Amino acid sequence: MPRIEADVLLPGRGDPVKNGVVVVEAGRIAYAGPMESAPNASDAETVSVPVVMPGMWDCHGHFFGIRTANVEELAKTPLPVLAARIVKDAERGLQAGFTSVREPGGLGVFLARVIDEGTVNGPHVYGAGAALSQTGGHGDLHMYPLDFVLALTEHAGGFSAICDGVPACRQAVRKQLRLGAKLIKVLASGGVASELDHPVHQQFSDEELAAIVEEAARAERIVAAHCHGKPGIMAALRAGCHTIEHGTFLDEESADLMLAKGAILVPTRFIIDAVVKFAKQIGIADYAHQKMLAIHGRHEEALRLAIRKGVRIAVGSDIFSAVGSPVGWGNNAKELAHLVAAGMTPLQAIEAATANGPLTLGPQAPKSGQLKEGYDADILALTKNPIRDIEVVTSSDNITHIWKAGKLVKELPG
Repeated sequence: MPRIEADVLLPGRGDPVKNGVVVVEAGRIAYAGPMESAPNASDAETVSVPVVMPGMWDCHGHFFGIRTANVEELAKTPLPVLAARIVKDAERGLQAGFTSVREPGGLGVFLARVIDEGTVNGPHVYGAGAALSQTGGHGDLHMYPLDFVLALTEHAGGFSAICDGVPACRQAVRKQLRLGAKLIKVLASGGVASELDHPVHQQFSDEELAAIVEEAARAERIVAAHCHGKPGIMAALRAGCHTIEHGTFLDEESADLMLAKGAILVPTRFIIDAVVKFAKQIGIADYAHQKMLAIHGRHEEALRLAIRKGVRIAVGSDIFSAVGSPVGWGNNAKELAHLVAAGMTPLQAIEAATANGPLTLGPQAPKSGQLKEGYDADILALTKNPIRDIEVVTSSDNITHIWKAGKLVKELPG
């Protein structure tokens, strides 16, 4: 059992502890706290590090396996190729310090199986299966004939499930549960990467949204709502959606409703900023680039408002392209730097990336995200203190050790 001694222990929630110790037994944390109170463990393998903290959570990352930022690639690429690519994506995400990923739409429900069985290395993956979209909605590929899109989404899996009307929405939820989904994702507003829909417009009726939430709740699953526009945010919150993804047009009224409902915001600032910066390099479609330019500044305002109002926030990068891209897997921790730039303290950003992560799963949440007795031993060791400079976590070179469920999965030499 490893015994990790650190100059600074960051528990995930709460104040840093100087001269801290974490003791791991059978994949769980047996002790985390000051060295003077730590149990003696002469048989333990002791590792001394500058900083120890919980493994991070990316609460909005997609295992799509596409190599550009153009979702049309999903229709052009054989599914086995997409599936093969996400194995490398998962490895890179883990090596970047993300021991858990909540995936609101993608191939993650399948990837989780091969990670859990030990065939490949990767984070704990909590997948939603396919995201629910209305016809012509954010999950529809508008440039292709509808019959083709329906066949693609029905048989390829992982991208979206087109459903219209209450009975079809209920069935779509049940199909994702049949795959093992740990949450349900609904596209409650228009989006950016899709061609014809407007990001502000509400998608799905109030009745459809309520049915989706009700169906998910019977299986103790929460619903994550993709929402840019305020109409979609308000409708999703009224229906009982647990998290709002993006929240671009969040305002005082909708932020107050989030607080009243206890909803969590997963803002995904990284992807919105990065797509604007690297548009030519990453191959995004022009229609998506133009929409991203239109919402870029408003999204930053919404994030600052949410932080100022005290809305609970969890880290999510919205990474969806393959390793090697400036918006690809391995860049996940850059979201923390955006949170700090928008008004969080580094300690608050660490909490958003650790302790707040499991909360986005509701009843499906594991005991994770904190260095606390009885919690999963998902642990990072760092060369420097990210409370002094949050950029520390954005480079995997600063992460010397990673333990996932108590097993050492990364150790840098020296």
